[in-house]
Amino acid sequence: MNGATGSTDGFAGASAIPGGEQLHRAGAAFGTAPAAMVVADRAGGVTLANHAFTEFTGRTQDEVLGRPWPEVCDRADPESAWKLHRAALGGAPVHQRALVSADYGGVSHRIVAEARALPGTGTEGKPDGVVVVFREPLREEETLRVISELRTENADTALWTLDLRSGRLQELFGPSPLGRLLAGDARGLDELLARVHRDDIARVRDAIEASHQGRDYEQRFRMFDHVGDERSLHARARYIPGDHPRLVGTIDDVTEHVQLIRRLADRRRIEAAQGRQVTDLAAKLVSATTVEEVTGLLTDEFAPIFGGAGAAVMLVEEGSLRPSPAPPEEDAGHMGLAEEHDASDIAHPVGAVVSDRQPRFFESRAEILERFPGVAEFLHRTSAQSWATIPIFGDRRVALGVWQVSWGEPHHATPDERALMLTLAGLAGQALQRVRRQQEELQLADAIQRRMLPPQIARFDELSIAVRYLPARAGWRVCGDFYDVIRLPGRRVGLVVGDVQGHGVEAAAAMGQIRVAFRAYASNQVDPGAVVAETNRLLSETGEIVFATCGYLVLDLDNGEMQAAWAGQPPAVIATADSYDLWEPETGPPVGVDSDSKYPVTTRRLRAGDTLLMCSDGLVESSGMPMDEGLRIVGENLRGRAEDVEGAAASLIGLTPAGRGDDIALLIVRMNGGG
Repeated sequence: MNGATGSTDGFAGASAIPGGEQLHRAGAAFGTAPAAMVVADRAGGVTLANHAFTEFTGRTQDEVLGRPWPEVCDRADPESAWKLHRAALGGAPVHQRALVSADYGGVSHRIVAEARALPGTGTEGKPDGVVVVFREPLREEETLRVISELRTENADTALWTLDLRSGRLQELFGPSPLGRLLAGDARGLDELLARVHRDDIARVRDAIEASHQGRDYEQRFRMFDHVGDERSLHARARYIPGDHPRLVGTIDDVTEHVQLIRRLADRRRIEAAQGRQVTDLAAKLVSATTVEEVTGLLTDEFAPIFGGAGAAVMLVEEGSLRPSPAPPEEDAGHMGLAEEHDASDIAHPVGAVVSDRQPRFFESRAEILERFPGVAEFLHRTSAQSWATIPIFGDRRVALGVWQVSWGEPHHATPDERALMLTLAGLAGQALQRVRRQQEELQLADAIQRRMLPPQIARFDELSIAVRYLPARAGWRVCGDFYDVIRLPGRRVGLVVGDVQGHGVEAAAAMGQIRVAFRAYASNQVDPGAVVAETNRLLSETGEIVFATCGYLVLDLDNGEMQAAWAGQPPAVIATADSYDLWEPETGPPVGVDSDSKYPVTTRRLRAGDTLLMCSDGLVESSGMPMDEGLRIVGENLRGRAEDVEGAAASLIGLTPAGRGDDIALLIVRMNGGG
């Protein structure tokens, strides 16, 4: 600093110290005559100031003497200087330093202040005051200050220090934009902690408590700024030991970074959810059993994946494109897909797609009009703005139809969207072909099955008989459920209900074989167990992998005696007008499993007025209905209708307690003559 003399007579007010003793003691405290120096009493009031200091600050002696030196040096924020003063009075073993402000040359500067207690002993062993030396920062210190200020000037960063004894928090180089945003005029730690997010406050407090044990500090937490917005912060600090331990560190506003991470995480979650949705819907396509299910998935569930406002499907049938399902008359959301269209009309997008099997994507009305002017009349009836028209392929790239997705605003289909649409359309084409083959098989199997069931059952004066067959609603499933009533010699009647395991034409054909076998063996065998055993042997020796559950009983019309041989069939139900019970004949394994199986015979009497129900398991058992519960429901229903077998059969077919996932065959017999 200019004006530094290093001489003892350079102090204003030196005459107040006899022999200049205090001046010498002050200089000795630093081992050299200072360039600019003040001596202050315990209260901080300046008692001595050399000429270098007065010239440096530009203040007269009257302005300096008697005033607290921290306020003389740093009128804007004297707290750092006061901390320095108190530390020196506390007898710190090393020089205490601080960066304070000083005005000289008409400009505010940051200078280094060093303070130490005056040598000698005052009253009660306490120092009389302090000596403070001022100097310009070293080049390295100035460089560090400039870099630090540049770092915080235009960045969401603040440099801070926390006095661990007083809990006072301040910024190292004065207020920064981030500091003003977070703290405003607040300086107390508790006041600032009150703004920390309640979910983070305990963690932040625990980390500060750990710093009292000499640990460095690092935390990420959320805090509300002075306008109430939530900020995400990252604070780091080093622990500085000493008589006045403190933390010195940085705090960064990482709100934008956290928000970016959240957006990326949300995007990943959305993409993962979409992936799961596509997988689930693709699985539904694979398991679809009707054309309506397939096209319904394309129109109702796949379109929202792409943000489409709607979708439609047209299938090729006899050279024409027909909507599937047929849309409501008032639906004009899809260009020309609400009515039948010529599949060979390449002047229309749907016909062009069918013809060359290439998808078409139109981002705007102008784009589609430029390529297909003939659609102008359709555009008057729709609010859609952009379209994707995708071919639905079958084997050998045969076009089965067209899937069209529309948007209510201009939309650019990304390469990923286009690839996914083509993939889903391909899966839909495979599903359509499979469904059509299954439906053809269904029609054939159903025809075979109905032809193999007896067109008319035998009738007896002593019996009232009702039979029913109900195909499953589980898509294309056709099973081998059957019933029969066989007229036997000696006023006897054979009653049989069975269920061939399997589906389709094979099951229906096997059912016909078993029914014929029962009739053939029953005409020559009195013992029902032998009839079932012979049928089992025949089925086992054919080499076909097919088996069946069945129940066969012989009823004597004269005395009502029943002899039953069971092969895995559900129990029979016997009901009157007032009650019901279950009859569980002893059973053997299903027929067709083991050619050497034997089937025991169980006997019971059917009295006049009793009603007997034999049924396949489709009536009383399913994945959601235990057989015991199904039999209970059927028994309760039959009890109230035992006198009317046709009414009872109709009621049970309407009830179907186990649902319609399997075929149902039932046979109801009532011994006439009872009340």
